Amino acid sequence: MSEEAEHHKCLIIGSGPAGYTAAIYAARADMKPVLYQGEEPGGQLMITTDVENYPGYPQGIKGPEMMEEFKQQAERFNTDVRFGFVTSVDFSSLPHKVVVDNKITMTADAVIISTGASANWLGLESEMRLRDSGGGVSACAVCDGFFYKGQDVALVGGGDSACEEATYLSKLCSKVSVIVRKDHFRASKIMQARVLENDKIEVLFNHETQEVLGEDGVEGVRLLNNKTNEETEIAVTGFFVAIGHKPNTDIFKEWLDTDDVGYIVHKPDSSATNIEGVFVSGDAADSVYRQAVTAAGTGCMAALDAERYLTDKGLH
Repeated sequence: MSEEAEHHKCLIIGSGPAGYTAAIYAARADMKPVLYQGEEPGGQLMITTDVENYPGYPQGIKGPEMMEEFKQQAERFNTDVRFGFVTSVDFSSLPHKVVVDNKITMTADAVIISTGASANWLGLESEMRLRDSGGGVSACAVCDGFFYKGQDVALVGGGDSACEEATYLSKLCSKVSVIVRKDHFRASKIMQARVLENDKIEVLFNHETQEVLGEDGVEGVRLLNNKTNEETEIAVTGFFVAIGHKPNTDIFKEWLDTDDVGYIVHKPDSSATNIEGVFVSGDAADSVYRQAVTAAGTGCMAALDAERYLTDKGLH
């Protein structure tokens, strides 16, 4: 670490709805926040085409366009938005130390973590291509299910989240084909029952996705039965992946309490973590809702909590 670190009252790690909202509130409270955008500026919404469930956009908006507007609003109140990726932290003493891109040392009286979580994908070339082009591949049924109203879709996964998303999709879609690699669900009995008893859901056990079919949009899925080695194709217009998310929190695990998956634990009715002066917002701590609007709400909470903390400490 360099001998003389750049010091700030409030440092926000990560962008997206949580980070930018925290920045807006922190800047308006004259905390002069610095925000580092991270490896994926704008977060998961940068790979989301149409956002129609965020209040204030009656005609909908493209995910990247919405994140640019969030960024501009944060900068309007003089948030210092910077490119860079936080590579390590030291929360052993106050002020907290943060290293950016393995070379820039910062200190901060308050740190807000908004690093989000990344969806797990199968890794198929066709899946990634259609995901990135907005061609009908999604990791969020609640976000995108509406676009497939009255259509046939497929969903991959065998856990509680997959069963929950399949049930949600069944309320909108004509048919939901659930693709499960093993011969059983990992989900709880009650979630399994909801899926298996739903006439609009067909469960394909012992099946693996070989390819998502279609050039400009999803037209079907080619599957392999891993018991019989038989290949089949089903016609669908949407392909949902529900095999979990990984919170982007690895660099904090030495210091912060996390759950078994890696989501940061915060105090009840607060964004405060187990380390004084460190707050968390958005999907880095939320394994349940994972929506832009809830992330933005917790970004607001983190900024308010940080402002109160700094005031109580006589630092603001």
